Amino acid sequence: MIGAKVEAALNRQIKEELESAYLYLSMAAYFHSRNLDGMANWMHGQAREEYEHAMKFFHHVVERGGRVELPGLGQPRKEWDSPLSAFQEAYRHEQYITGEINNLYQLAMTEGDYPAVGLLQWFVTEQVEEEASVSRVVEQLKMIGDSGSGLIMLDRELGKRGE
Repeated sequence: MIGAKVEAALNRQIKEELESAYLYLSMAAYFHSRNLDGMANWMHGQAREEYEHAMKFFHHVVERGGRVELPGLGQPRKEWDSPLSAFQEAYRHEQYITGEINNLYQLAMTEGDYPAVGLLQWFVTEQVEEEASVSRVVEQLKMIGDSGSGLIMLDRELGKRGE
């Protein structure tokens, strides 16, 4: 049986993960509107991953006899000044999620909830990958600067995600 504190915290994290998916879908829509379909594809992949993360938490709560509660999602931003600013926001968002995962891990340890610790260890490792992948794109966009051809090349590269 899952404890009340951990159950409530995991329910909040389900919302965080779904809002992450919603944010990345909004970014995908932005990139489509800019004819950067490769970057949109990359963001669609991010949105799918975030939904999968939400479902990992969802199933964990259910399997442990808890109750999943789904509050409304916030309205995501829909415009950015540039592809770089969108990816910088994605990077900041991943850093925020890393903090939330770390807080959950600490709570699970404090509560002695070892099944949750096991689940959260996967997320701790996953967040290292998440931050690194977004950071890499941010750094490439910084190198590209105002180069239209560089942007097109990166867009094509990011479009290969999921192939």
